[in-house]
Amino acid sequence: MPGTSFYFKDVQVTKQKGFGKFDIAGYWKRRYRGHGEDEGWYLLTNLGSLKEAVATFKCRSGIEAMFKDCKTGGYNLEKSHASTERLKTLILLIAFAYTYATLQGKEIQKLGIQKYVGRLKEAKRTLRRHSSFWMGLYGHAWVIGIEGCEKMIEELMAIRRNKLPFFQRGLRAMSLMIRTF
Repeated sequence: MPGTSFYFKDVQVTKQKGFGKFDIAGYWKRRYRGHGEDEGWYLLTNLGSLKEAVATFKCRSGIEAMFKDCKTGGYNLEKSHASTERLKTLILLIAFAYTYATLQGKEIQKLGIQKYVGRLKEAKRTLRRHSSFWMGLYGHAWVIGIEGCEKMIEELMAIRRNKLPFFQRGLRAMSLMIRTF
């Protein structure tokens, strides 16, 4: 039931006399304004408290997102079909690239120009749409795209003088973005 949690210590967990004694943590986040999780979490843990177990499991979801970005989302690691030695090198390069893109995304968010790079949030979505990693990747693509469109931007500014304040905000965001890369 939403809004409930429990923690049992030293429970014998078996699957045909395997495993051993663990603590069992149960957590189901309460509903807020009609929104909430469809099901709760049941965790086997040795961390010692419900608070620690839940906090650690929440961190795991961030790690899962990172693996998705590296495997199928951003870098398509699974489709590389590299040998063991090349795979090690590729993973190292991906780690550098992932770190760089994530730091760039955090910088974009810190400057407050993420709305120029990608959608912030959809109407009925409670969480932001893109991670710092994706903001960094989109920011890089945005800078590359802007470099080829400078003449067209100047022409549009000359034609649509009534939209000049909006163009100026976009140009300011563009200059901030270029400085981050």
